[in-house]
Amino acid sequence: MNHWPFVFASYAIVLISTAAVIVNSFAAMRKAESKADQLSKRK
Repeated sequence: MNHWPFVFASYAIVLISTAAVIVNSFAAMRKAESKADQLSKRK
């Protein structure tokens, strides 16, 4: 039985999951920066 499809599938899962974590972290960072800017503009 050829094992390469499983290896490629594993790499694909890791790369997609890593990209999802990066996008989610970037969105959370932007949201936090926006809230911080709003707090500093209130004064």
